[in-house]
Amino acid sequence: MTLFVFGHRNPDTDAICSAIAYSDFLKQTSRPDAIAACCGAPNQRTEFALRKAKLPPPRIIMDVRPEIEDVCQRNVIFARQTEVFFEVYQRMKEHGLSAIPVLDHDDKVLGIVTLLDLLELVLQGDVDPVHSREVCSNLSKVASVLDGEFQHSVKPDQTDEFVVIVGAMSAEGFTKRMKQFPADRLLVVSGDRPTIQLPALEMGVRALVITGGYELSSGLLHLAEARGVSVIVSPYDTATTTMRIKAARLIDSVVNDEFISLPAKMPVATARQQVFRTMQTVFPVVDNGKLFGVLSKSDLVNPPMPELVLVDHNELSQAVQGAEDAIISEVLDHHRLGGSLKSSNPIRFTLEPVGSTCTLVARKFRQANLEPTSGVALCMASGIISDTLFLRSPTTTDVDRDILAWLQQFCTLDLKEYATEFFEVGSALRSGEAERVVREDCKEFEEAGVKFSISQIEEIGFDLFWDRKGELVAALEQLSKENQLDFSALLVTDIASNGSLLLMSREPDGWDEINYPELEENLYELEEVVSRKKQLLPLIISLLDSAPASSR
Repeated sequence: MTLFVFGHRNPDTDAICSAIAYSDFLKQTSRPDAIAACCGAPNQRTEFALRKAKLPPPRIIMDVRPEIEDVCQRNVIFARQTEVFFEVYQRMKEHGLSAIPVLDHDDKVLGIVTLLDLLELVLQGDVDPVHSREVCSNLSKVASVLDGEFQHSVKPDQTDEFVVIVGAMSAEGFTKRMKQFPADRLLVVSGDRPTIQLPALEMGVRALVITGGYELSSGLLHLAEARGVSVIVSPYDTATTTMRIKAARLIDSVVNDEFISLPAKMPVATARQQVFRTMQTVFPVVDNGKLFGVLSKSDLVNPPMPELVLVDHNELSQAVQGAEDAIISEVLDHHRLGGSLKSSNPIRFTLEPVGSTCTLVARKFRQANLEPTSGVALCMASGIISDTLFLRSPTTTDVDRDILAWLQQFCTLDLKEYATEFFEVGSALRSGEAERVVREDCKEFEEAGVKFSISQIEEIGFDLFWDRKGELVAALEQLSKENQLDFSALLVTDIASNGSLLLMSREPDGWDEINYPELEENLYELEEVVSRKKQLLPLIISLLDSAPASSR
């Protein structure tokens, strides 16, 4: 099964670049099925980095909970509405199936047919002397089921309501029997008995079936042609031939068109609730109106669990939707340990105080004596440059400096010049809607019973912030309301001055103890604060811890 390497929600450059690079490392070392994924589109700076590195973005997956398309059976055995009992029954028997979907010629699902439904065709009419003889089919299907051949055919593909009668009596008695039914509906079964065949041909019946492998004489065949009577030669005896003709009934009349179908993208959990309440045994799975697969209730008992590697985060609140029901096989991160991450089996857990997750990924390449391609090397360098503000952030360590210098040898660009260009690209405030700005690099936390989020953007100067402050306040308040948070914060970092502005949707209890100047209501100047994880988050936690317990 595929291993997905995921960064956190609302991913920044480090989250996306570390996912791309680590999936590349895993492919080369232990997991050729590793795929980089993200739960949000890259921002403009990340897109710039990937263009420079000539790498595709990771696959966007917003929810890893298994869907019907992940568990349904794709190799579908089905029937067409134009098929007959014999064909469908043989197919179901061969594959051990009790129900299959029925399609039209455009592969759209018309209904479901079961073995019990098919038996109704064989037993149609029960002992009723008229209805038990009726066979809705066409002569081409009759000839096919009989393994027979036409001596003469008239409109063999036309669907007819045949009345089957067997010429097993005297010619006089049989002639009287034939006259009880419309000639154009009669399908007469006869052995090599010209005395039966002749009156049937003279009456102009719809078709004459000769059993035992016998053929119509040339004289009678000319009469059949003249009267427009189709003639089929059956290799079987009369009893077997008659039975097989009944097995040539079209299935259309017993197809159940009141059925439940499931969209391929439906979550397994939703489908489980829906199908377990019904008596239906097989469920067509459709995509764009056409059959995609089939699902049985047993397919939902133990659906496969997705397997994940988490990079640049270790908290379930920041992970892709559905991570709590996935197999998390590894975590590679440089943030604090938090959240409610659990595993049923031991996992590889790397959590180190460096400036960037890409530093940890690059170090794995180095320790394994693997040389990254120039693109992957630039990708990892971009993550380090972004998260450490090109080694100027207080989160920067000697490990980051050493690894970035090591990566330079594989990059075709000068990293110092590249870093300048990187930070000049993609001002979130210049190009993005306020709602997107506050969600672009947003992480949620819970401390001291308080749920909150911190978003961070990097700008060159604060001019655009002052122009859009009102929009940003409204966007923060909306974000907090939508996610049921106690408050949301936006850290706007000036790359040039190494300082930040902190904008709050509201101030929690204990906030009065903050030791930074308040410029306006809910807006603070944080000089020399540029790191969310090492500077701002510990500050907020300390303020929340200092608040009286009664006020929480």
